[in-house]
Amino acid sequence: MIRNENEYREAVRRLQEEKERLAEHRKRLNGTGLSSAEVKRAIDPLRSFHEQLAEEVASYERLRRGEVGEVSNLHGLGQMLVALRIALGLTQRELAERLGAHESQVSRDERNEYHGVTVERASRILDALNVQMKSCVEEPVAAAPSTGMAAPVASGR
Repeated sequence: MIRNENEYREAVRRLQEEKERLAEHRKRLNGTGLSSAEVKRAIDPLRSFHEQLAEEVASYERLRRGEVGEVSNLHGLGQMLVALRIALGLTQRELAERLGAHESQVSRDERNEYHGVTVERASRILDALNVQMKSCVEEPVAAAPSTGMAAPVASGR
């Protein structure tokens, strides 16, 4: 996950280099007389890395546009906290100042995607970001026995 502008610029630079390297490698392989299937097998790992890097760049760009997404059962809460900071246009330094912490602490926490963050700490970060996180509890959907189609679970309310 790209967490700041420096990482973003580096990723964009690497993406361009990888694109050029991939094209050059494909050209060299095509000149060796390998079949198209053999060239594809040789290129696939490089192409896979290129696509992964492109997705990380695109994801950061979506965050900068404010497209954050949602979390389910608090899975991904750490990534959400990082995403919110990026979407709000705050730097790690600015968040650290709001939290009364060192920038290196925020950087470390984000690098670890706030692994093991407590509810209290997550709440402090959300407050520092000046956002509210709302939750809603939904009952699971169970399969209806006769049709195999989904039916709501009885709530007993």
